[in-house]
Amino acid sequence: MKTRAAAAQLLHQVINQGQSVSTLLPRFQQEVAAKDRALLQELCFGSLRWYSRLDAIAKQLLEKPLKGKYQPVHALLLVGIYQLLYTRIPAHAALAETVNACKLLKAEPFRGMVNGVLRNVQRRQDELIARVDALPQLRLAHPNWLVKRLQQAYPERWEQILEANNQHPPMWIRVNARHHDRSHYLSLLLQAGLEAEPDALAEAALRLARPVDVTSLPGFELGHCSVQDAAAQMAAQLLEAAPGELVLDACAAPGGKTAHILERQPELGQLVAVDLDAERLQRVRQNLERIDLAATVLQGDAARPEDWWQGPQFDRILLDAPCSATGVIRRHPDIKWLRRPEDIAQLAALQGRILDALWARLKPGGTLLYATCSILPDENGEQIRAFLQRTPDALHRPLHEHDSPAQPGWQLLPGEAGRDGFYYAKLSKKA
Repeated sequence: MKTRAAAAQLLHQVINQGQSVSTLLPRFQQEVAAKDRALLQELCFGSLRWYSRLDAIAKQLLEKPLKGKYQPVHALLLVGIYQLLYTRIPAHAALAETVNACKLLKAEPFRGMVNGVLRNVQRRQDELIARVDALPQLRLAHPNWLVKRLQQAYPERWEQILEANNQHPPMWIRVNARHHDRSHYLSLLLQAGLEAEPDALAEAALRLARPVDVTSLPGFELGHCSVQDAAAQMAAQLLEAAPGELVLDACAAPGGKTAHILERQPELGQLVAVDLDAERLQRVRQNLERIDLAATVLQGDAARPEDWWQGPQFDRILLDAPCSATGVIRRHPDIKWLRRPEDIAQLAALQGRILDALWARLKPGGTLLYATCSILPDENGEQIRAFLQRTPDALHRPLHEHDSPAQPGWQLLPGEAGRDGFYYAKLSKKA
C-alpha cells in the first residue's frame, strides 16, 4: 500500500473506529516499503496531532461532509493538508501522491475533489487558517472539554501545556547503573557521534539531541541503556527500594520502571511485576531478558490482589495507575481524540479502588509511591487527598517543599525541561 493511502486508512480507523495508533501503526508499516515507514509515522502522528485544525480547514472547502464509506477520503484530505501546512514535502509531490492515493482507497471519482480542495488550501492558506485560529481549541488542536479542564486546573499555564502537547517529543535514554555511570555513558555516546545532555532531576537520564535508532546506542542490545522519558525515570528513584525488600510494581507493563527498580537495586529480596494485560506482559519479560535481570511476572487485576498474591505484605509498592495519559499526548496524539470527558471520573474511581486494595497489601512502615502520566487533578492531587482523608494509617511523605497533605504530590508538566507530564505522590503506612 502506498504511504498516503496507508496514512488515510490509519487516521480513519483511529478517528472513526476508536482504535489506537500504537496498535495500528506496526501493522500498516508492514504494508509500505521500508524506506517509507518513517514518512508514514510522520504523516499519521502529524495528522492526529493537528486533527481538529486540519478538519476545520477541510470543512470550509467541502460542499458537503464525506460520511459513511467515504470517511477514508476525508481522512486522505487531512493527510494532504497536513503535508502542505506542516512538512517540507514539495507541494507538487504532496498533491500528486495524495490525489493518486484515491485509487488505492477505491475512490477514483473523488480525485478531482481532492485535487481541488488541496489547491484551494494552497491558494487561500492564510485566510483559512485565520478563521480556524479564532477558536483556541482549534488553533491548539485539542478537544474543547480538555481545553476547559486545563484552563480550570492551570489558569496561568494552560496554553503553554497545550503547545507542549503539540511538539515532537525528544528521545530520552536511561543509563543502566549496573554497567555505567551516566557521565561515562555520555562519553560513549559522544564517541559514537551522538550528542546528549543529562537531566537535572532524573539521575540516569540523558536527552539525545536528535532521535536515533536504538541499534545506534552503545551497548543497547546488552542492556546498557533503555529508552524511557526522564519523568518516568523518577519512579524508581523516588521509590528508593532497599536491599532485601519485597517490592511490588503494580500495572507494570511494558516494564521500563520494573527494569529501572532492579537496575538501581539489584539486591532486592524479590520484585513482583503485575499487569492485567497478558500481551503487554510479554514486553515486561522481553525488557527484563535484555537487561539480564529477573522478576516475578504475574497477570492479574491490581484492584483484586487476593486473586494473584497470597504471599507476605510488601515493603514497597509502586502503583503506576491506569490514567487518562494526558501528560504524554505529545507521544500519543490519538489520546486527544480517543479520550472522552466521562472517562476521567471512571478512571479516578478505578484508581481509588486499586489504591485501597493495594494498601492492605503494604506492611506497616512500608512505602507506596503513586504515579500517573496524567496532568488532571482528579487523578492526581485530588485522588491522593481523598485517600489520605479516608485512610487513618496513611502518612503523607513530601517530595518537595510545596508538597503538603492539602496539596499532595509532585506534578511535572509536559515540556518542562523536555520531560513528559507525570505525577508522583509518596505515602507510608503507620508502623
